[in-house]
Amino acid sequence: MDTLNIVGISFHTAGKIFDFDARDFELNRGDQVIVETERGRALGYVVREIRQIPPGEAPPKLKAVLRIAVDSDRVMAQTNAQREIEALKFCQQRVAERNMEMKLVRAEYLFDGSKILFYFTADGRIDFRELVRDLAQHFRTRIEMRQIGVRDEAKLVGGIGVCGRELCCCTYLRNFAPVSVKMAKTQGLALNPTKISGQCGRLLCCLAYEYETYNELRKNLPKCGKKVPYGSATAEVISVDILAQKMTLRCENGDRCVVKADDLEKGLDSASQEQTQSKSEPRASVQEPVKEPSREEVESKNERRGTRHPASRNRNRRSGDQTKTEKKPVQSAKEPGEAAPTGEKPTAEANRPRRRNRRRPRRRTNKPNSPEEG
Repeated sequence: MDTLNIVGISFHTAGKIFDFDARDFELNRGDQVIVETERGRALGYVVREIRQIPPGEAPPKLKAVLRIAVDSDRVMAQTNAQREIEALKFCQQRVAERNMEMKLVRAEYLFDGSKILFYFTADGRIDFRELVRDLAQHFRTRIEMRQIGVRDEAKLVGGIGVCGRELCCCTYLRNFAPVSVKMAKTQGLALNPTKISGQCGRLLCCLAYEYETYNELRKNLPKCGKKVPYGSATAEVISVDILAQKMTLRCENGDRCVVKADDLEKGLDSASQEQTQSKSEPRASVQEPVKEPSREEVESKNERRGTRHPASRNRNRRSGDQTKTEKKPVQSAKEPGEAAPTGEKPTAEANRPRRRNRRRPRRRTNKPNSPEEG
């Protein structure tokens, strides 16, 4: 099965890497080649060695390497670099004359000189149509204006960071990773914008380098303000040194001490083992000797059981007898003072017990009494 030879090529220092078909060329890292791009021919550097992949895994719109760069190609690249400086100065003059709120960063000539790209930064959208007409009449070629961000500006311009070294983005950092203030908090840095911001005015890219390491080391340490067992008492965690795996504790008597995380874990493990042992050990219970009752006590107890009757049963029997035997005559409900005639059976209404007229409690309200009622 046929395979493709893919090589990684970059056009700028610390720029993005693009894949090209190497065809039958033998290329090594650092070689200069002429490739075909969407914008035309360009001079690039080999940053990744050749690798073989099947044709089905090839990226779409794959371009090929035209040839290995020769001395004439390098001379043309140097000539274009000098022309870029002159084009940038001329464009800056035109921007100043028109009082346009934009900052020019760089001018770039294509390898064959068919187009000039001007990179600029601005807060909003800029109408540069008249500016493009002036540039096209002066240079007699195509003009393209590209608006970029502040990070891309720092990458193109370069500079020295707060660490005293050259900026990471213009030396080896090819892609920008997202950075947040949470990374600075995790590493215990002062949240001062001047100290945690780079030349571009955004958060330092190096904050993301050690963020995962700090998260792994912080898992073994308690948070500040948490109370942990220390010796026979408890202590409060005041500060934590993540890299040294140490913490500062404040005891109950006010003393402060520095403890390593391993020593604190050993103390916690021993305390937990003692608790488990104390739970697993059975408690010794003192059993009193059982005294056997005498024969006389057993006989007297049996006699009591035979003669004794539960009071509740007697009460139930007595109440049942009374309900069966005693029946009070019921007066008829025709007239309140008149007795029922003999021989007539009392009606169901007469058998009903009379209800007592209970006085209902007066309903209280939260309304205050008016002065007239009082």
